Amino acid sequence: MPAFRLNHMELTLPPGTLESDQDAICAFYSEVFGFEAIPLPVPVMETPGLVLRTDEHTSQFLLLSEQEKCIQSPGYDHLGFIYDSRAEVDDIREQCGQWAKKDDRLQIKDYDDIVIGTSTTRAFYVRYLLPIWFDIQTVEYEPGTEPANRWVYQ
Repeated sequence: MPAFRLNHMELTLPPGTLESDQDAICAFYSEVFGFEAIPLPVPVMETPGLVLRTDEHTSQFLLLSEQEKCIQSPGYDHLGFIYDSRAEVDDIREQCGQWAKKDDRLQIKDYDDIVIGTSTTRAFYVRYLLPIWFDIQTVEYEPGTEPANRWVYQ
């Protein structure tokens, strides 16, 4: 079976969201996660849109568009971002905590480390002005128990 990578996720927002919150969305997701924000109309839907991309080729991105029928996620529906180290996750958690001090719309759900067998997952959830949570995590393995296949970023 061929392997796949995440290309994009579209999140629909209520009409007017980008007009009122686009600057805050761009600032948070670029400063904390390194996304580059590109405002654009979404031609297929003829609606305002915003692309939050991870790289100059737009190989991975979040597409935010406004729709009358938009996503509503009252639970813990989420998209997971995996990082290489505990230090990276802890640094992002600290940045989110600083944002929460200046904007009470930012929500954080902390978790104790999850130990399963020879692996330990360090994670927290964050949600800010978008209709889903983001699971920020790293998985640490005891020496010699790392999976044979792992993503490598260059």
